[in-house]
Amino acid sequence: MTNKFKGLLRILYVVFAFCAALLLGALKGLLVGPIAGLILILGNIGVILGLFPVHVYKAIYTIIKTKRFDAPLKVAILLGLPVLAALWLSLSITASVIVGLGYGFFTPWVSTFEAFRQENEAKKLLHCIVDGTWDTIRDSCTIVRDFADLCIHSYPMYLKGICDCENSDEVQTLKFLHIPAIIIVGLLGIVVEVPLYTAIVIVKSPYMLFKGWQRLTHDLFAREGPFLETACIPVAGLAILFWPIFVAGSIVLAIFTSVVVGLYGSVVVYQEKSFKRGLAYIIAQVAEFDEYTNDWLYLREGTLLPKPRYRKKSVQSSESTVGANRVRGEKSDSVAPEGPSLIIPNIGHSRSVRETIQDVKMVQVWGHMMQTCESRARELIDANVITSNDLCEWLKAKQSHDSPIVGVGLPSYSFLQTLVRSNQVGTNGVILFDDVIVTHENRPQDRLFDWFFQPVLVLKEQIKMLKLDDGELRYLEKVVLFGSNLQRLEAWENGCVVPKDPLRAAQIQGISRRLIGMVRSMSMLPTYRRKYRRMIKVLVSYNIEREGSIKFDSVRSVSSADIV
Repeated sequence: MTNKFKGLLRILYVVFAFCAALLLGALKGLLVGPIAGLILILGNIGVILGLFPVHVYKAIYTIIKTKRFDAPLKVAILLGLPVLAALWLSLSITASVIVGLGYGFFTPWVSTFEAFRQENEAKKLLHCIVDGTWDTIRDSCTIVRDFADLCIHSYPMYLKGICDCENSDEVQTLKFLHIPAIIIVGLLGIVVEVPLYTAIVIVKSPYMLFKGWQRLTHDLFAREGPFLETACIPVAGLAILFWPIFVAGSIVLAIFTSVVVGLYGSVVVYQEKSFKRGLAYIIAQVAEFDEYTNDWLYLREGTLLPKPRYRKKSVQSSESTVGANRVRGEKSDSVAPEGPSLIIPNIGHSRSVRETIQDVKMVQVWGHMMQTCESRARELIDANVITSNDLCEWLKAKQSHDSPIVGVGLPSYSFLQTLVRSNQVGTNGVILFDDVIVTHENRPQDRLFDWFFQPVLVLKEQIKMLKLDDGELRYLEKVVLFGSNLQRLEAWENGCVVPKDPLRAAQIQGISRRLIGMVRSMSMLPTYRRKYRRMIKVLVSYNIEREGSIKFDSVRSVSSADIV
């Protein structure tokens, strides 16, 4: 009888704690949400509108100056530029408002429930009150800063890469005859895809709503998936309450996605040089989307809608090339490697938190990359290879390419050391700073990470196949770090041996170019510049302390010599 009474009290306590946290989270959301939401909305919209004239000017300048496009293709892009600019303004401003409201009001709520993972009751109470208040406001400022970095640094860097391409073999051509077809298919894509995508997702949203609730409640009573750990039950309970919001978010995301998918029809017309194949793409993408949602919601496989071929040659799905774990029902069909990319919360069998944390997260990868780069930079600073002038020059530069040694050379050098160490260990993945190995099995389940991970493994194998000796490896390190700076190349005596064989030298140069290209691409990703700038400031402080200790030691040695 006593055990039953204690169990009843325990249940009442959990219910009371859940309701109290729900009300406290709502209160914090009402107090903090408007501030954090306004910061995010006004900050992002200010960046969008303030930089819009500059972005348009740079885009027009790049299109006119680049040698990658011939005249008809430049005309087609310039004609479509007003539509793209209008879509950018409308979609980005709308997304900023939605994200700002969602982040500002729901983050304090979720943070309140996350406090139940603390060890004792006192910490749970403290974190329930404190978490999600100031940190939400601070993080909203961080999001605005990262978005500004994308617009100020990443976008111009991308345009510069297009403008600087002078290889005539990469010129992309277009006939004036295809320009009307490109415009018509692009407009038809928006007119057709947006209402049909919206209709499909609205029709299937009730099933997604009730199927998700059924999955979550089953896990709750069976103590599976996110409910396996007792500390996670309040968070998972909040997920049950907020599941309709997730469903509504999926509907909005489908509408945003349909615009991009529809516009891609113009790209298909350009690639296939066929108006009919562009129309076939529009029809096929509706069927692909229907099949995609059926797979995610565990409905009947396939689709009843027509799915015509729009590619002349079969294209292998990018999913198979990266060796990703394929989702249920996903096929390597030759129709579309660029199928609809709707992000729907998975309502399949859930994994527990303990199972999930065994995977390497994207945050871990970023952190380990910065730690490795900082460690390698300290070694170069101690060897007087990188100076304080190099570090300060990068901090003052407007773009990373204005200070290439620190902006591009240093992370490329660090990345090279990571790949070389991975080959020396003999792993089939990439070894991180604290000996964590990232493989296909435990890599972050992120499409963006997949785009980089497979080329990194390919480059790692290419370095391994070259079988570089110590002198050649030192030469590769020097070329990666200093690039075309001949003065610094000659000044660093690291024991390198320049290959006498022209083919061997060309292979090493090719590795360095691919490595630098990957680092340039990674530097355009969100949060990279903020974290890298923070690391450079740490290195500046380290170098100041190091120089101060060296001067102190030299003065002390001189003083002792005078005494003697």
